[in-house]
Amino acid sequence: QVQLVESGGGLVQAGGSLRLSCAASGSILSRNSMGWYRQAPGKQRELVADITSAGSTNYADSVKRRFTISRDKITVYLQMNSLKPDDTAVYYCNVSDPYVSYWGQGTQVTVSS
Repeated sequence: QVQLVESGGGLVQAGGSLRLSCAASGSILSRNSMGWYRQAPGKQRELVADITSAGSTNYADSVKRRFTISRDKITVYLQMNSLKPDDTAVYYCNVSDPYVSYWGQGTQVTVSS
């Protein structure tokens, strides 16, 4: 069983920055993907960014050039710059291997205008 512990959410003014962290504990295959999703009120959960164990990254168009995802073996980070009110959501960490997917409990990010 894998557990994910997220941190770093909060309230920030538009144009500000936040850094999210997600630490994984437990057993997961070395070939995996770690990522961040978000869900705003009344909307579906959407991919923000992910990164494979080989270092390949993928970003939603809405966050390109503003957000940066990085990782080490057990922790994934999301550096969020130039935040906008539209970035307000609950952000969820995800770790997946070819057989199973795990989710964190979510951390609230609120961007005020």
